Amino acid sequence: MTSPGIHHITAIARDARHNVQFYRDVLGLRLVKKTVNFDDPGTYHLYYGDEAGTPGTILTFFPWPNAGKGRAGVGAAVEVAFAIPTASVGFWLERLNAKAVDHDSPVERFGETVIAFRDPDGMHLELVAMAAADAIPGWGGSTVPAVHAIRGFAGQTLWVSDTVATARVLTDALGYRRTTSEGAFTRFEASGGPLGLRLDLRDVAGFMRAAMGAGTIHHVAFRASDDTAQADMARSLRGMGINVTEQMDRNYFRSVYFREPGGVIFEIATDAPGFAIDEPANALGAALKLPAWLEPHRRDIEAALPALT
Repeated sequence: MTSPGIHHITAIARDARHNVQFYRDVLGLRLVKKTVNFDDPGTYHLYYGDEAGTPGTILTFFPWPNAGKGRAGVGAAVEVAFAIPTASVGFWLERLNAKAVDHDSPVERFGETVIAFRDPDGMHLELVAMAAADAIPGWGGSTVPAVHAIRGFAGQTLWVSDTVATARVLTDALGYRRTTSEGAFTRFEASGGPLGLRLDLRDVAGFMRAAMGAGTIHHVAFRASDDTAQADMARSLRGMGINVTEQMDRNYFRSVYFREPGGVIFEIATDAPGFAIDEPANALGAALKLPAWLEPHRRDIEAALPALT
């Protein structure tokens, strides 16, 4: 069994307008889908990514205005790592300074330059200068020049106290392979490409438990090429004694969910049908899109949602 890697990552924010201003206007990501949380249609579900909303580039948010502040800790997905070209480190240091975004000094990890910083809610983010990003065209539709644009995910770091149990899920059910380690970090890689292939386990035994809230990640979704591949992964997980939900239709992909032994919520999402199913590719994110069963309630939903500009 093989996995193409990360499909998307979903996090929690407080203010939807500030969220858009940061991820679209500061980081230069494309807002590729503006919809609502299908389980809580009184709040947005915002999707950011590359020009086409390619799996491996999608970071999504539930902006809940009343959400308490979350806390990084044991049993959580924490650092979201974005891939940038190897020659773009200087540009991004200057841009973060110009936009008054606090950041750490660059460090080397696994032979690559990493810049750590946080979003307005305190979520841990990283920019990773990686060779694979050099060959991927950047989106030129933002205030970030295409040559320096974020290409998608370099990967994701999980904070766990039992790396063995989580590693077994990654290798035996999701098709990852362990590649290397450095300090408290152990790296696992998928076989797809070119983005979203890495998952790092950080051994944080003795740390306090994570608390979900604004500035934290709700779940990490892994790619399945189709329903059959997804069912195979789910079958492997159930064989390991892990409860997996039935498939749910999320309009742009079909999903199953489970909680891995370390405590992190995982999703397996199909690549199809994609984000252009209900609006043209050149207009992604322009209008509020609702699934068919919520269309009769559009007027009330739009009235309840805050303005994004």
